Amino acid sequence: MTRAWTILLASAVCEAVWATALGESDGLRHPVPSVVFAIGLLLSMLGLGRAMKHIPIGTAYAVWVGVGAALTVTWSIATGAEAFAPGKVVFIAGIVVAVIGLKLVPATTRPAARGSQPSEERGTEDESGGDRHDERG
Repeated sequence: MTRAWTILLASAVCEAVWATALGESDGLRHPVPSVVFAIGLLLSMLGLGRAMKHIPIGTAYAVWVGVGAALTVTWSIATGAEAFAPGKVVFIAGIVVAVIGLKLVPATTRPAARGSQPSEERGTEDESGGDRHDERG
């Protein structure tokens, strides 16, 4: 797995942490879960932003949300905060399968916008499966 994907998955774990901490904070009224929420949110956003430099935004965001949601529900069920239901397991498994599918789909370069720079000046795809941006963005 490439570094960008590792960062993306770590930021998705942080998403699950901040979502869980937010639920425990009682509307940010309890200090410890509120601090965990803030730190988790910051780390999650920083990681997502960094991963998006190398992974297409749609793919990165879908994976981030999917993994974060799957982990949050799994944690809630494991801790007893949410009831177990076979249907939940099926749909969480569906999210995981979809995330794996997004990783396996080959990345392509972005289509040129009208009036944009010639194709040889645009960033090209890198080994991480996403777009490498040149210095102009």
